[in-house]
Amino acid sequence: MAKNDDRSPQEWREILRSWDYPEEVETGRRRERRRARRAHRTEARRRTTQWVREERRRDPIRPRAALVIVAVILGLGVGARWLWPGLNGDDDRPSASVSASSTPAVQDDKPGTGETDTATSSPSSSPSPAADLSKPDHVAESAIRRYLTRNPPADGDHTAPVLKAAPYMAPALVENLASSSDPAWDKLVSRGGVATVTTIKAGPVPEKKRLPVDTPLRVWRQVTAKVHVKGYTDYDEQHVLQVELTNPSGNAWRVTRILGL
Repeated sequence: MAKNDDRSPQEWREILRSWDYPEEVETGRRRERRRARRAHRTEARRRTTQWVREERRRDPIRPRAALVIVAVILGLGVGARWLWPGLNGDDDRPSASVSASSTPAVQDDKPGTGETDTATSSPSSSPSPAADLSKPDHVAESAIRRYLTRNPPADGDHTAPVLKAAPYMAPALVENLASSSDPAWDKLVSRGGVATVTTIKAGPVPEKKRLPVDTPLRVWRQVTAKVHVKGYTDYDEQHVLQVELTNPSGNAWRVTRILGL
């Protein structure tokens, strides 16, 4: 779903016509409708960009930086004991206050697992349960299940399922999906449908697909999802997608690319 800056004016008009707008945007005179649509698109992009920036800001600390910080803290501890021998228990001053203040500092700077660090470093964030990013198959299934589960009357626009799947996706992929048009969403809206994933399975990609081989930092998974749509007419769909996942930090897999949408 990469952006294409070489589209013709007619193609851009088709994209704008396919955008799903709230009812209040479709009222008023033509100039007012155009102004309201432009404001709606700008607000959708702003929300997505703000979410991506927040996710990047809350990314867990890199292992190398954590090691440097821990080494500095340990060095300060050794220097303090050399300058003040009383910290070793040689005098009558209690040392409990020193150990109580130094231990949390090391724990806070220690690299951890994705969302757990996010929850502790951002007390203002919502208390949603942390996503399990330890296994690529689970991450691929969770991301696609959330992305294909859609309820247009409740979601409002196609960015809602993107943000639901965002905890399992890389920020760049979230921004790309949210800022691009989604023909599948438009089709679902036109049929008055609500989509629910009934079964989903992730596994190795068949060799005939000729995708890059798996490495410790990047793997490919084929995800097969069956979706039931309830609307003006009920029907079932099957999606077969190739999903790329990366693990640059060594402790959290995230979806970075989806082929077959």
